[in-house]
Amino acid sequence: MHSFTIRDIENLTGIKAHTLRIWEQRYGLCPARRRDSNHRFYDNDDLKRILRVNVLYKQGFKISRIAAMEDEEILGAISRLNGSDQYESVINQLIECSIDFEETRFNMIVHRVIAHMGLEKSLRYVLFPFLERIGLLWLTNHVIPAQEHFVSYLIQKKIITAIDGLDQPTPKENTNVLLFTPEGEEHEIPLLLTHYLLKKNGIPSVYFGKNVSVESLKTYCEQKKISHLYLHVLTHFSEGSLEEYLRKLCATFPDIQIVMAGEPATQIDFSLPNLRTISREEIPVFAGNPGI
Repeated sequence: MHSFTIRDIENLTGIKAHTLRIWEQRYGLCPARRRDSNHRFYDNDDLKRILRVNVLYKQGFKISRIAAMEDEEILGAISRLNGSDQYESVINQLIECSIDFEETRFNMIVHRVIAHMGLEKSLRYVLFPFLERIGLLWLTNHVIPAQEHFVSYLIQKKIITAIDGLDQPTPKENTNVLLFTPEGEEHEIPLLLTHYLLKKNGIPSVYFGKNVSVESLKTYCEQKKISHLYLHVLTHFSEGSLEEYLRKLCATFPDIQIVMAGEPATQIDFSLPNLRTISREEIPVFAGNPGI
């Protein structure tokens, strides 16, 4: 059982701390618990209820009406939401599952979302936002690494299954993309998505996965023809070490196009002859035509 501060709840839901206090004082809704020191905190069950209340609140339900509803009524109202209204609901359900390690329910929800929306839209509108929320919990030490690994592994399995279901691209003379994350970068889901998009678009690619050394890349590239090295970075590098790493990478592979994606790519303020940086939004364009 975890405990969350009112600030944690604010970060997760976007509901301001003073709003939560007003709800509690006026409507008796989602009351905080108290430590011996009289400091407020919320437990797992409190977080789940607030997440559900937030879904209805964002869809225009008056807070007085929500406060009068039983838990089953709240769940029923959420289940009747349609279209894009369901994104927030699904994200919150996935957070609930991850907190309590509910693998069966987590898989069922993800399977249903992918079946309804397709993999790409599911990742864009549900799974990536969900992982960002989980990241907030982890940064505040309220989701342990085991929980992040738990949900990441389940999502990875879905993407890998989708990749395996695609036809193998026809080899191309001038295009072959090698995908990897650098040593120390453990976040693999964005890389898997790019691999899926490349294969879907008929672009030959080689998947090396996470935590790959420059020497391993060099060994492969000395024996196989590679046109692009594609790396996705989320958290591993500081600004200085990232520039140093990229300069080494470009110097080691001067005849190969280096393509970097991820949040740090948007912060780069230097240029190298064979380096290209792209935003997350540009990944589908690159995957459709790496040569542009």
